[in-house]
Amino acid sequence: MDLSDFEADNSVSCRLSSSIPDVCKTEDCCLGIDEAGRGPVLGPMVYGICFCPVSKKEDLKNLKVADSKTLTEAERENLFLKLDEAKTFIGWALQILSPNTISTSMLQRAKYNLNALSHDAAIGLVQYALDCGVQLKEVFVDTVGPAEKYQEKLSQRFPGVEVTVRPKADSLFPIVSAASICAKVARDHAVKSWKFAEDLGDVDTDYGSGYPNDPKTKSWLLKYLDPVFGYPQFVRFSWSTAQTLMDSKAVAVHWDDDEEDGEKAAARQNNTSMLSYFSRSKPSELTHTRDTHRFFTERKLQSINTL
Repeated sequence: MDLSDFEADNSVSCRLSSSIPDVCKTEDCCLGIDEAGRGPVLGPMVYGICFCPVSKKEDLKNLKVADSKTLTEAERENLFLKLDEAKTFIGWALQILSPNTISTSMLQRAKYNLNALSHDAAIGLVQYALDCGVQLKEVFVDTVGPAEKYQEKLSQRFPGVEVTVRPKADSLFPIVSAASICAKVARDHAVKSWKFAEDLGDVDTDYGSGYPNDPKTKSWLLKYLDPVFGYPQFVRFSWSTAQTLMDSKAVAVHWDDDEEDGEKAAARQNNTSMLSYFSRSKPSELTHTRDTHRFFTERKLQSINTL
């Protein structure tokens, strides 16, 4: 699977897709939706769709697709190749949500939670298929949140399309299994070939599964926690696992607000106000010489006395 478009800038989300089979533009089609990487604290979450003519459901079933979580990595890779080779009647598309997109969305002032992010990714992919001329008649979805509410939401958004939302849909409907395989293969490739924008030297890529309760993942998070700047963009810093480690291991920072004078509040907590770095006369504790953090030197940044 070619992820070069995403790898060119893995700080933002990216959409990848196959060509659209001509038969999908003339015959009624079914479409499945599933995701991979919802729970991990590391790497992207990938939403996938797979679609084919209703008349080709048996041909899809004969490919022996199954829930990606029940397959080995080699089996998933092999099945994805079969799906990709069946391009005369099968199409697929992916929305890769970068860790940075997930974190900034969840932590922005107007809260945008993971369920809303997931719903919008799924809706965007269905709309993409329609915009490409796919004649959608049936959509099958692995639920996110209450199945009934999600099904009602999708049915209202796409009138004329029969929507079925079920828990464990990836094990019930082959078209959802196919979407699950596409999403999982893409996430596995993205994690394995992750290009770190930060200068971390020779990065240890033994991160484990990426799930918060994995000892290898926890060890990796501790190893690459910068006490000032936190984590590289490979980490979803909105996850409680990452936030807890930053709260306990990183340097405390006081953010000035409108309710209290920043200098006094920082002094009371034995911290330095962020505004003090831009004042005409620096506090005495900042006047001694010290090594500049690599974040500044790499970007050729230097302190200023006036704004």
